[in-house]
Amino acid sequence: MSLSTALNRVPVQPIAAGLVGAITGFASTFAIVIAGLRAVGATETQAASGLLILCVFQGLIAMILSVRTRTPLSFSWSTPGAALLIAAHSTTSNFAAAVGAFIVCGLLIAATGLWPWLARAITSIPKSIASAMLAGILLPICIAPVTAAATEPLYALPIIGVWLVLYRIAPRWAVPAAMVVTISIIVLTAPALGNAVIAPQLSVVLPVFDPFVIVSLGLPLYIVTMAGQNVPGFAVLATFGYPPPKAAPILIGSGLLSAIGALFGGHAINLAALSAALMAGPDAHPLPGRRWIAATAGGVFYLVLGVGAAAATALVAASPPVLITAIAGLALLGALLGAITAALENPAQRMPAIVTFVVVASGVVIGGVGSAFWGLLVGGVVLAWLSWPVLSYSVLSYSVLSHSLLSRHRQ
Repeated sequence: MSLSTALNRVPVQPIAAGLVGAITGFASTFAIVIAGLRAVGATETQAASGLLILCVFQGLIAMILSVRTRTPLSFSWSTPGAALLIAAHSTTSNFAAAVGAFIVCGLLIAATGLWPWLARAITSIPKSIASAMLAGILLPICIAPVTAAATEPLYALPIIGVWLVLYRIAPRWAVPAAMVVTISIIVLTAPALGNAVIAPQLSVVLPVFDPFVIVSLGLPLYIVTMAGQNVPGFAVLATFGYPPPKAAPILIGSGLLSAIGALFGGHAINLAALSAALMAGPDAHPLPGRRWIAATAGGVFYLVLGVGAAAATALVAASPPVLITAIAGLALLGALLGAITAALENPAQRMPAIVTFVVVASGVVIGGVGSAFWGLLVGGVVLAWLSWPVLSYSVLSYSVLSHSLLSRHRQ
């Protein structure tokens, strides 16, 4: 076989789709992951370790399950979960306690794959309430570009401008392009980068299981990861005509890897929802039966990107915090739009959704428990109260009038 013949047999299109999916997924949200881990107490070394283990584990599980099932199963870190960590900065500054919450989240994801009743419990949470909780988590982060434009206009406005221009002509590349501008600004203005450690290294974190942190961080992380990533991930596959894959190996595998990865600083991995469309759609290959190659290639490229975790963390650490939250806000605007739209989709549940949104966005901490939990609880109570069957004023008046007329007729 000649070299040209061998090269012609290389599935270039799905491999290219996997490369694009991995690069856009990494470049668009790695800063959110690092900022989230740092917000709950991780050191620079621990955050780099967390980013590395997330890349490795999501790459491995994508490769294994895609090859085994011949289905484009792509995985990613939980971007809504990372946003939750940023919003929950006041919940804990003890990273060991956060790691304990990450482990609980991973075990719950695995348990969802083992026990169907737990999956039914999660899917029974009204979409409006779950989406409103996610929107409340995202709102403070999405406001950050406005704050950055006011406090650091020389740096922030070029980033926002590039994002806006690219969003008009090539939306998929808007956030990665804005990230390139951000990195350029950091490199030009941060002389300390020359001393940064860029070699990949893992750092073990011994967990602490704090009940308050588990309730305020672990449970909301589990809910937003399931409702915001895993459930939409299955829906994306159905959109492109794939039969529903078995949920058990996906949830058990990603849950156990999340729990193990937590010991090295990672928060959660899940079935990809945002980048899955790149690897499961026709851009990956005209034949659906060949698109699994794209997800497999994406997994390989995530392993390569993991090598740069320490360098990425050093860049974020050297940047003014307002710039990182600004790029995170730009990256999450689409997710905020989707969450608000879904929260207000059902007219009968709009008030409970708004109550949930307001409570979560407030960032209030009561009894050591963060606002995500309280928003979910209060929103559920309001929904139950407003859904309780009661007689309206008109029905009550009609009943009284009918009873009065009937009494007169009998007399």
